Amino acid sequence: MNPNTTDPNTTDPNTTDPNTTDAPLIHGVALDMDGLLFDTERIYFQVGDVVLQRRGKRFCNALQTRMMGRVGVHAIAEMIAFHQLGDEPVALLEESNEVYGELLLELLRPMPGLAEFVDRLIASRIKFGLATSSQRKFVDMILPTTDWHTELEFILTGDDVTHGKPHPEMYLKAADELGIEPTNMLVLEDSGNGAAAAIAAGAVTVAIPNEHTRDQAFEGAYLIADSLTDERLWSLLPPSARDGP
Repeated sequence: MNPNTTDPNTTDPNTTDPNTTDAPLIHGVALDMDGLLFDTERIYFQVGDVVLQRRGKRFCNALQTRMMGRVGVHAIAEMIAFHQLGDEPVALLEESNEVYGELLLELLRPMPGLAEFVDRLIASRIKFGLATSSQRKFVDMILPTTDWHTELEFILTGDDVTHGKPHPEMYLKAADELGIEPTNMLVLEDSGNGAAAAIAAGAVTVAIPNEHTRDQAFEGAYLIADSLTDERLWSLLPPSARDGP
């Protein structure tokens, strides 16, 4: 069994058991996007493969892991180094962006349980926002497809930070946007790099691995959840306003 997935009969030594410890006090939530809210990692994989096949190479899980959470040219630099390409990072990024933009809305789909989880967030009346490494122009394409984007307290993208994940800058800025201490912020992430960024910022970090990230490390995460509808995750949120006064 993969040590980074949960089993009801065992306890992962790298996580805190929310059933046996005092629950952290959560005043706000920061959400990753790619692979957490939307199944875009599948699209990124296809884009990477299209671009690399033009150069006689192929995309792979190991390369995707290296690129996850990194911003713009820094992600592309990982691709160049991995395959020892002769491309300039800016030019290769532009080419990748063109392919991604062509495929995005056609292939975009939400992760399982997204609608139910966002509904629960809204019902709890807790402030929540987006903290993604994606470029803003793609975030601006994705969010209007939802009926909840106006509920977001803030939107941070890869264009808003100097250092990509696993550096904590993104989540330190998210806490500032929420007006709270990082220790009172719940962060949801799907990747090892993203979780590392949140943990380094001091946030209460819940990892929700997907098919592309379940083999990654999540040391220091408060919880490794099964999905966005995991009851252990929901128990960290304030009670729903619909449940009573």
